[in-house]
Amino acid sequence: MNTDGARHATSDLGRRVAARRAQLGLSRDEVAERAGSTPGYITYVEERVPSPGIEFLVRLANALETTVQELTGYTPDVAPGAARAGYRARLEEIDEAECWKLLGGHGVGRVAVEGPDGLAVFPVNFQLLDGEIAFLTTADSSLAHASAHGGEVAFEADRLDEAFSQGWSVLVVGPARTVSDGSAVRRIKDAGVAQPWAGGGRDTPVALSPRRVTGRRILVPGAPGTPS
Repeated sequence: MNTDGARHATSDLGRRVAARRAQLGLSRDEVAERAGSTPGYITYVEERVPSPGIEFLVRLANALETTVQELTGYTPDVAPGAARAGYRARLEEIDEAECWKLLGGHGVGRVAVEGPDGLAVFPVNFQLLDGEIAFLTTADSSLAHASAHGGEVAFEADRLDEAFSQGWSVLVVGPARTVSDGSAVRRIKDAGVAQPWAGGGRDTPVALSPRRVTGRRILVPGAPGTPS
């Protein structure tokens, strides 16, 4: 029985498997035969949150003419966004309320600031606090120097869905300031979720007050979460 009628995948692995299978024009029956599995298990991999063993992943990757690294997304040394553009992709604006929702309270973004050598961009672990974007930096960084004088900076965060060549980006522009109020400093540091991955004495808190918040999203018809 062919089970290609699709519920959307609920894991990154499942989405990559489904996308690669569609790219090759294969049915689940055909992939199962190639991988020495069953159509039902291919359905499970695509539509659930499986943890298949490495032996099956190797067979599945071979069946789909790709690699285990590509299927599992384990490509940390490769720049994101290398996939081709999606079919009939469209770009849409995101309103401010949804921009804040997409940022999700904390995560990793990038801050662009004017430094002594011109514009520079720094990755930061951020958190949302009282309607501002807060992060920690070193006391002698270009970001700290700009913040000490209330300089304007740009903050950007995004998410990419490599399997379907879609994603979103949020841009926040406004003045940044070094936080000196004791209670605010404690709140930022106590939150913990924005502790810099880089370590190294990054204990100077900075807050960006949003003056402009904009966002854009690329949607691909037929991809998960996208109307046809």
